[in-house]
Amino acid sequence: MTDCIFCKIIAGEIPSYTVYEDDVVKAFLDISQGTPGHTLVVPKKHVPDLFAYDDKLAAAVFSRLPKIARAIKASNPAIKGMNVINNNGKVAYQSVFHSHIHLVPRYSDHDDFKMIFKDNSSKYDDAKYKQIQQSIIDHMEDNQ
Repeated sequence: MTDCIFCKIIAGEIPSYTVYEDDVVKAFLDISQGTPGHTLVVPKKHVPDLFAYDDKLAAAVFSRLPKIARAIKASNPAIKGMNVINNNGKVAYQSVFHSHIHLVPRYSDHDDFKMIFKDNSSKYDDAKYKQIQQSIIDHMEDNQ
């Protein structure tokens, strides 16, 4: 893709702070550095989002995450944990439409990074949970 910033980074047309690269992925520091060490893992094959992965690409990309995450964690003894984030679609805060996984090191409860998961369980009963469950099962690729 000629206008994709990540494709340009992969091609070396735009500089990056690469921390890992092989034939499948390139991992480089996110320029925003949400926390120090914030890294993006990007498949070299242009796919817009998770929905476009096939099984082979998913296995190849996601199998590299632990190795990269361990290296990030080992790079700084102050890192206590890590958020692994993959946004898919504009409504899910995806801003670059070349699939990428954020590895965000966590240093403390007060490291200026937040995620909020609202508890909506009071809006659901057994029937509603089962309806959602069955709809997902019915659309599972193995069932079609």
